[in-house]
Amino acid sequence: MKRLFLSLTAAIALSGCASQMPSHIALNPQVPNIETRLHSPQTISLETIDARSANFIVRFNHDDEAAKLVSPSEAPRKQMDEVFRQGLTKAGYQLTPNSMNQLQIQIEQLLTDVDSGTFSYQADTNIIINIIAKNNNHTLTKRYTARNSVTGPFSADFATLELAINKLLDELSSKILTDPELNEFIQ
Repeated sequence: MKRLFLSLTAAIALSGCASQMPSHIALNPQVPNIETRLHSPQTISLETIDARSANFIVRFNHDDEAAKLVSPSEAPRKQMDEVFRQGLTKAGYQLTPNSMNQLQIQIEQLLTDVDSGTFSYQADTNIIINIIAKNNNHTLTKRYTARNSVTGPFSADFATLELAINKLLDELSSKILTDPELNEFIQ
């Protein structure tokens, strides 16, 4: 009888753990490999803004249940600001707050929608970053987007979602930092 009670208690405890999902996702965008393109140092000021309407980055949808929302473990604005600061420095720019060349990075969307069924899931990630560059009396505005879709059996695991989001962030930051039109405009 005691053994049955212990087995039942262990099964209940394990089922409770299995239904618990982490409350945060760790983003870890990397600075892309960039070659120095400038012949002479160019100064630029940088501002990164999180213009998203909500703080969560993953939304789990399952049938008629309320969506489960997962936030990032660290502010995406802070992480992307660091990626762009390091990337621009690698490209040969000198960052200074009072430069005539200004670059504003706006994170417009950073969201993964996970639709779960009984035996499979589909995770669609969409990232939109707007860039506003100003020099003297001219302004350049560009919108960069990245999307991907991941499917799998059963339910989505956080490692797969983190990998997909981070890969997209890396691709998008590389695309922005190496954009010939943007670099020509800044110079």
